[in-house]
Amino acid sequence: MLTILPGMEPPPRRQVHERVAYLGPAGTFTEEALLSQPDLASADLVPMATMDDVLTAAAQDAATLAFAPIENSIEGSVNATLDRLVFDHDLLIQREVLLDVHLNLLAPPGAVLRDITQVLSYPVALPQCRRFLADRLPAVDTVATKSTAEAARLVAEGTVPGAAAVAPAVAAKVYGLEVVASDIEDHPGNQTRFVAVASAGIPAATGHDRTSVVCFQRADEPGSLLGILEQFAARSINLTRLESRPTRQGLGQYCFVLDMEGHIQDEVVADCLRNLHTVLERLKFLGSYPAAGPSGPEQRRQVQQGWLRASRWVDQLRSQVLPDAR
Repeated sequence: MLTILPGMEPPPRRQVHERVAYLGPAGTFTEEALLSQPDLASADLVPMATMDDVLTAAAQDAATLAFAPIENSIEGSVNATLDRLVFDHDLLIQREVLLDVHLNLLAPPGAVLRDITQVLSYPVALPQCRRFLADRLPAVDTVATKSTAEAARLVAEGTVPGAAAVAPAVAAKVYGLEVVASDIEDHPGNQTRFVAVASAGIPAATGHDRTSVVCFQRADEPGSLLGILEQFAARSINLTRLESRPTRQGLGQYCFVLDMEGHIQDEVVADCLRNLHTVLERLKFLGSYPAAGPSGPEQRRQVQQGWLRASRWVDQLRSQVLPDAR
């Protein structure tokens, strides 16, 4: 059930974000996704060296928002982001952004595949092109860097002979490199999900939303996960992600990160979270925010139009209520 909110019918207003921290330097996929959001692109963008720096900036209010990758369709969760949201910071997701990811092999001008002896990139990007590296560059060493753009920058500096970078095509333009091979990712439809997080504030319900929570069990016992899942099944709440993460307190001790359809303002979601809060050792709320995807705006329009129709129907019924005869 969608909670009826006054003023829900207009499009949700976007806040003005003065300072947005993101994983730099220039030319990262994170920057590309960030620039796809007009209101964020117009803010003061602050590139950071590490993911921890990005999220700490928002946690300490040194930035209005932090923008970071959280999930990839091939490699799964970006643990450098997820674990810090779960364990290290109290931040709330404000929105999610999906980006189609195309990986390219970049090298100095004139270089060809046989010249390459090392491939540099971000640890999440390298496994996404295992097949290409195994087939075309089986003898090269792979080196992890702080970001895909950092890899491109190091290659451009020329300090490592024979080095190439796995990075976005835009990084070739930024750092004066050439694309030796394009679209080298192993699977088509490669997407990365990014989140914008802030130290406070929950966006209003739009009718097409997602809520993220972390469930910490009181004890590891048979049926404990089933008991959590039954809370959602009983209310027909669709889970879009379920992942276990070690709690850092010992082997075999895990918490569960869940994404569900709906918003904390939806009574059915609120009721589910009340029950979970009662039975769990701890329930951490990561946010309720507009769901991304090509159908998102249309679904939100349909919900808003449906709310208007329902509101008119209720108003028409109320107009028929007879006055109190007492």
